[in-house]
Amino acid sequence: MENLKPLRAKTIKKSTVINLEKGKLPPQAIDLEQTVLGAMMIDRKGVDDVIDILHPEAFYKESHQEIYRAIYTLFQNSEPIDLRTVSNQLRKNVKLEFAGGDFYLIGLTQKVGSTAHIEFHARIILQKFIQRKLISISSEIIEEAYDETIDVFDLLDDAETKLFEVTQGNLKKGSEDSESLVQQAINKIQEISNKEGMSGVPSGFTKLDELTSGWQPSDLVIIAARPGMGKTAFVMSMAKNVAIDFNQGVAIFSLEMSSVQLITRMISSETGIASGKLRKGNLQAHEWEQLNVKVKNLSKAPIFIDDTPSLSIFDLRAKARRLVSQHDVKIIIIDYLQLMTAGSSKGGGNREQEISMISRNLKALAKELAVPVIALSQLSRAVETRGGSKRPLLSDLRESGAIEQDADIVSFIFRPEYYGQTEWDDDEHTPCEGQGEFIVAKHRNGGLDNIRLKFTGHLAQFSDLEEGFGTEFQSKMNTTIPDSAQNMNPNDAFDDLDVPF
Repeated sequence: MENLKPLRAKTIKKSTVINLEKGKLPPQAIDLEQTVLGAMMIDRKGVDDVIDILHPEAFYKESHQEIYRAIYTLFQNSEPIDLRTVSNQLRKNVKLEFAGGDFYLIGLTQKVGSTAHIEFHARIILQKFIQRKLISISSEIIEEAYDETIDVFDLLDDAETKLFEVTQGNLKKGSEDSESLVQQAINKIQEISNKEGMSGVPSGFTKLDELTSGWQPSDLVIIAARPGMGKTAFVMSMAKNVAIDFNQGVAIFSLEMSSVQLITRMISSETGIASGKLRKGNLQAHEWEQLNVKVKNLSKAPIFIDDTPSLSIFDLRAKARRLVSQHDVKIIIIDYLQLMTAGSSKGGGNREQEISMISRNLKALAKELAVPVIALSQLSRAVETRGGSKRPLLSDLRESGAIEQDADIVSFIFRPEYYGQTEWDDDEHTPCEGQGEFIVAKHRNGGLDNIRLKFTGHLAQFSDLEEGFGTEFQSKMNTTIPDSAQNMNPNDAFDDLDVPF
């Protein structure tokens, strides 16, 4: 038998060179960062193309961040931007040596052949930054997901908030100095002064819009009333005005009525056909024609209705973010606040604390999305038991004083006719039939007022109150009944008149 030589371990010589190809580097585009910075220093057009796309943190190298900061400061001060001015600004910031000195700045300008594609290059840099941000957020989420002490709903909400901020480009930033904020405020005032119409989202009610200049972004607006006063009728009339007359997106979260019921109300308001007739479906030929013609505007309106029952504040925030992001929604309406739930243990068990938490989150949502959030609210029974005037007060807000505290505007809807009154409790004792009052009881950034509106009951509709409405109403009531209507039921003779029966 042949002698076998013992196997010897093969000696492997370890390489002293580290193979970086198998490692992981953060997404980056250093060469494009150099090209963009160089282009901004040799061509003013390059600055204009890039300044609204990038921010200092978008650059991977810290030295490039400082160079971009210097360019951005010069741009804000309306100063020339070139190799010399950028160098001087870096020297003022005591960052010139950190950025590589004048030699490095000169090298950046020499790398540029043309500024033709600078915007495309800037967007690639931004994409790399977003990738790095997503990696960072994902790492945080993974770490927090292993922490058993963190509520899972808090974790979900925090994760979605961070991802939404990346999607919108509104990444969290630190505090800003007064000089920067004053300039932003002046620019905003100039923008408003040059803009036709109002600064906020119009409600479609003339006197209300004059008072508020439209519902303002980031405002939480509470509209409260007792059941039957017309809270839903008011916001649906307003939603129709916003979407149809002003072509702005409206999101409605209805926790009380179904989406079909709500849209039927809007159809009634838009077509002038009584909601009772629409529910029964007993329309005449001309009414069917009227329905088919006038409903076209409503069918094309940017209105989005979610009728999920017992909606939690967590689900609301998630859905609202998507609607604003995907459909450019300009105003959010919630009907109504007391039907919402906290959705997790952070509400506390105490209903008053839970409503307080919901109220705070609604204000935070309005601020985060920069859109007005309008929430309907119930009033306590104290209104009914109070002697004399039943006009609601701030103290009547149900279940939580935090609603009043968090809201930018607190308003009430009041119809004396509901309590059997025939006149307003003013000095003139004017008739109140077919009318309602929108009471602005708190207005953080403006004045207070009681605005009277026309209420058309059979259409569940609020509209502007024409001047001399009482006289107009009486004249319609005194209208001679045509011969063709002599044998009709007296109430039916006025079906074609604009009288709020």
